[in-house]
Amino acid sequence: MSDLNKRATVYFDPEVHRALKIKAAVTNRSISELIDHAVKLELADDEEDIRAFEERAKEPTVSFDEVLKDLKANGKI
Repeated sequence: MSDLNKRATVYFDPEVHRALKIKAAVTNRSISELIDHAVKLELADDEEDIRAFEERAKEPTVSFDEVLKDLKANGKI
């Protein structure tokens, strides 16, 4: 661990902790490495969602009523 890493206390359900310990042993990685990787994936997913939202923010909105009318007009409902 480098001096730039920060320390935090995280509490897990006992079964989740057991699974983490087993996965860490099987993959030859530490629990910290597994959690760090999982958090980075989650944050990247959030960033991707925000980017997609920003890209679509200027699109015109369609009301639910309009969607229903369109479905009915096209014989879908």
